[in-house]
Amino acid sequence: MEIAWGRVLPVIVSIAIIITIAVLREYSKTLAAIAATMPINLPLGMWLVYGSSTQEEMEQFVRSLFLNMLPTMIFVAIAWWGTRAGWKLVPMIAAGYAGWAIGLGVLMLIRSRMGF
Repeated sequence: MEIAWGRVLPVIVSIAIIITIAVLREYSKTLAAIAATMPINLPLGMWLVYGSSTQEEMEQFVRSLFLNMLPTMIFVAIAWWGTRAGWKLVPMIAAGYAGWAIGLGVLMLIRSRMGF
């Protein structure tokens, strides 16, 4: 039986990051936040797309990565505001995802109207 490393590696890396964050949070919240926001899936996605893409397709993919970070920043902003307002974890995450979904929908609408 051959291991499908393309599928297994992201899971292993994700587990390693979770463990790293759990350990780092005891020493430094800043280092834990850095580990939590490291671009792990981005390079893996780029690697997968690169193998079967032209330069133009790769450029479009990376541009999409950049633009799709905007809704993620909305998620983080809402979570930050929620913590400042004293929200519990579940409402904070739910509101963050709602903001992310709305931001993604707006982004997709703008992209379809502008043709990119």
